[in-house]
Amino acid sequence: MFTGAHVLLTSENPEADRAFLRDVLEFPHVDAGEGWLIFKLPPAELGLHPQEEEETTHRHAGNPLLGGVLYLMCDDLSATVAALRKKKVRCRRVVAAPWGKATSFRLPSGGEVGLYQPRHPVALQLRSRK
Repeated sequence: MFTGAHVLLTSENPEADRAFLRDVLEFPHVDAGEGWLIFKLPPAELGLHPQEEEETTHRHAGNPLLGGVLYLMCDDLSATVAALRKKKVRCRRVVAAPWGKATSFRLPSGGEVGLYQPRHPVALQLRSRK
């Protein structure tokens, strides 16, 4: 039924953030026209969390859309942070929680992307039901 998911991030400087994803994180991409890059992401999973009161809601045709946060996942957070450091990407302090270890890093626009090594079961290898 579904062929994929399209994650939409808003940015105060989308051109700089697109260049970062393309050149630093080296995400494969297509140009949808006029430099509007669409990036291939690693396999994904979806979790639903309660909405905080102060969170803003995006709208489509006047209807509220779910809010979102992007966390990239990795198998070895220490190694991933070290690899990012070599590319001059600074990560925040690593925080340990029962669900995993997490940090974040800043995009050129100032927005943050989460990065974590899960300790919980992941859904990445599950096959879709038909």
